[in-house]
Amino acid sequence: MRKIVPRIQREKQIHHDALETPLASWKYDLIFEKALIHHIDDLYACFKEAYRLLQEGGSLIVQDRTPEDCLLEGNSKHIRGYFFSKFPTLIQTEVSRRHSSHKVIQAIEAIGFRHIEEHSFWETRRVYPKFEGLANDLLNRTGRSILHELNDLQLSELIAYIQEQVGNDRQPILEQDRWTIWKAMK
Repeated sequence: MRKIVPRIQREKQIHHDALETPLASWKYDLIFEKALIHHIDDLYACFKEAYRLLQEGGSLIVQDRTPEDCLLEGNSKHIRGYFFSKFPTLIQTEVSRRHSSHKVIQAIEAIGFRHIEEHSFWETRRVYPKFEGLANDLLNRTGRSILHELNDLQLSELIAYIQEQVGNDRQPILEQDRWTIWKAMK
């Protein structure tokens, strides 16, 4: 019996201007853009570049948060939600840098992608055995650029507020973030 083994190549990660990469056109099977588009004003230019890079039948996967993902109410798993209940002034900052799903889908379609799908899911960010670990991550603003909008005193107030909400070290804290994924084919 003949055994078929798929050939898997290692993925290549690049760090370059997402609107104008030095990569060859029509060469790639998959482009995955995670936590990228909230840093980009011109979605059309971003998706146009992805379209240029993909070979026919290639897939674009975009993973980012919509305003709705970010503004879900805080709970023991969705820590980010507490940022906005404690400091509602952060809401406008967060919403202004996020794209609605409608806007993302519109831009993807306008470039010529087809078979567009949208999915939401919860991703485990980290498990903290004790609150202290979460507090340290928050103090360092690790992976949470929105916290740079707060001064150190406000950040300390936020940490105390979150500790009141989730309680002390009775059980580990499983922190999750909700994301939206858009998948499309060239």
